[in-house]
Amino acid sequence: MNKRWQISRRTFLKGVGASLALPYLDIMGSQGKAAALAKPPKRLACIFQPNGVFPEAWDVTGTGMDFQFSPILEPLKNLRSELSILSNIDNIGRGHVQMTGSFLTGTTINGRKNAISLDQIVANAIGNETPFPSITLGTEPPRQGSAGNEPISFANTVSWSSETTRISPEINPRVAFDRMFRDKSGPKALRQAQQRRSVVDLVLEDAKSLQRKASSQDHSKIGEYLDSVRSLEVQIEKTLNPPERSWKPLSPPDLQRPDAGIPEDRQEHLKLMIDLMVLAFWTDTTRVGTLMTAHGFSRQNFSFLDGVTSDHHGMSHHKFQDQAVDEYTRVSRWYIEQLAYMLDRMKSINEGNGSLLDNSTVLYGSSMKDGNGHKKENLPIVLAGRGGGSLKPLGHLVCKEHTPLANLHLTLLQKQGIEIDNFNNASTGTIGELI
Repeated sequence: MNKRWQISRRTFLKGVGASLALPYLDIMGSQGKAAALAKPPKRLACIFQPNGVFPEAWDVTGTGMDFQFSPILEPLKNLRSELSILSNIDNIGRGHVQMTGSFLTGTTINGRKNAISLDQIVANAIGNETPFPSITLGTEPPRQGSAGNEPISFANTVSWSSETTRISPEINPRVAFDRMFRDKSGPKALRQAQQRRSVVDLVLEDAKSLQRKASSQDHSKIGEYLDSVRSLEVQIEKTLNPPERSWKPLSPPDLQRPDAGIPEDRQEHLKLMIDLMVLAFWTDTTRVGTLMTAHGFSRQNFSFLDGVTSDHHGMSHHKFQDQAVDEYTRVSRWYIEQLAYMLDRMKSINEGNGSLLDNSTVLYGSSMKDGNGHKKENLPIVLAGRGGGSLKPLGHLVCKEHTPLANLHLTLLQKQGIEIDNFNNASTGTIGELI
């Protein structure tokens, strides 16, 4: 090969306000080939579904790979070999707000404090290798009001970067796309980053000076603010001095910018957010993603589904009335259809050493089993993917009765290679069958 025609493996495709890492090409030479043949990274996706399910329509029969799909889970039937459906996993807390908050932390919201969530622990461990340590996407804005002692807005997210800091999901597809894929290497982007860095430097200097004079209570609040500013500082530094990438996608995705605004069609909206998460994993923009399919106290209207007339939260308090149970089950099945779409999409992306799904762990579930009574025992939980070889799909896995949700999180952290023997002081051990 004539070396005059070689290009750097750091060459990017440029579009309108966006850039995309190229897959390995012959003209990149041996360095590009080595990078392309590197082992694909592990990813973690956490998918939250609100309001629980009707237990009799969710629960599967049989164990191991010989289980029988339930009415709600039937859309996953072609993905049997990729799944572990877990039984006997229990949550803690009470009501929608607390139980949503504990979905990825394993602890309850107490005095408006929680704990760092599973996704953010993983992001802190592996996020330095990608432009974004993690992404958090959703479809509904925060709701107002209160439930007990907690604001309903707290059920807007399951991601917490500290005990007092929630990460609000981005619900606008175009805004999410632009944040992840806008061109960060052009002169304009670099000028903006330099300007932002100057502002951040000034803010840090002023905040540190103020912190030295503040009361002990304000000292911690300013400390949390400084943490968020430092996070911005890291993003700016990655723009100005992009790190050498250890992984390049083997096939170029179609980088299409979504239309402006939030789609009125609920299925189109959720599908767009799913596509963005898959695209972020595919391009190695991030390796940790969290998706709120809806607010934890969601009252979304599902009248676009045949036979459904009421809102999701209302039908979840079904009181065993046939019409409400039927609608509740139809909505739960619709959510599983969206999960099946995501898993099929991930399975179709070849990464040389298996598919994107093979190299990912997908945690899907709700923070309550049944909305009628806010039941927190035996949660609806699905694991998919093989975690880059660290997980083996087991079909229907019946765990020990009353296994804490935190035990699952501890197990998944260890599968990500994070050396930790306790999760937020809420775990009692790991799930041995998954080890």
